[in-house]
Amino acid sequence: MKKVAVFGKPANGKSTLSKRLASATGIKLYALDSILYEQNGQEIDRESYEEAHENILSSEEWIIEGFGPINSLNSFHRRLEEADTLIYIELPYLVTYWLVAKRFIKGLVKKPEGWPDGSSILKGTLNSYRVLKLCPQFWNNGFLQKLEKLSENKTLYVIRSISELNNFIEENVQ
Repeated sequence: MKKVAVFGKPANGKSTLSKRLASATGIKLYALDSILYEQNGQEIDRESYEEAHENILSSEEWIIEGFGPINSLNSFHRRLEEADTLIYIELPYLVTYWLVAKRFIKGLVKKPEGWPDGSSILKGTLNSYRVLKLCPQFWNNGFLQKLEKLSENKTLYVIRSISELNNFIEENVQ
């Protein structure tokens, strides 16, 4: 485990798991949202994002958490190709909708884990719901089949429950 891609739907625990994984392994964590957004919450230009992403991919070890720009599948696919470990968090949609709502409520008091500085919790929550509506077009059985084929020479973990998510580090990291 040297190059790890952690991905899945919004609010599925990617940031929390990635921080715990980075702490357990000592591998540097790169949260894509903090690369994609400036301090004021504005998205950076695509060229700057792609350059930063490629620089990370060229390093010897990394944990990259997140999906990245929704209209830049190329960086997502490059990350999957370069990674030796893929962690796909695929919680049920009902659970995910609840987790987005929970993150919003908690976010009114404290900035959510992995949330870019300066970003509006309300705008982010509404965007998460918009993205969730689109997710079945991407995060589906066809994607999972492609992922399984891509991961023939990699380690693939598919996390399907809160319990699996909470126990992942203890069960999979020595």
